[in-house]
Amino acid sequence: MELNKIRNLSDEELTAHEKTSGEQLFRLRFQVSMGQNDGVKKLRQLRKEIAQIKTVARERVLGVRGTGKDGAVATAGKGAR
Repeated sequence: MELNKIRNLSDEELTAHEKTSGEQLFRLRFQVSMGQNDGVKKLRQLRKEIAQIKTVARERVLGVRGTGKDGAVATAGKGAR
């Protein structure tokens, strides 16, 4: 999933997507450890996706980036004062 699509998800959709991606990662790791699957590329992709989801969620908590409650885009930086 692209970062722009992740940023457009609501908070509930983010947590649901993080949960499903985590479950997929667990199953894939289990399959690789049992020798049933050689999905190294998919492992990397899922880990990256989970990291992006967690980053976007944390940005929203901190108010660093993303859309606020009023729909305005919040930006952080020295020139944003």
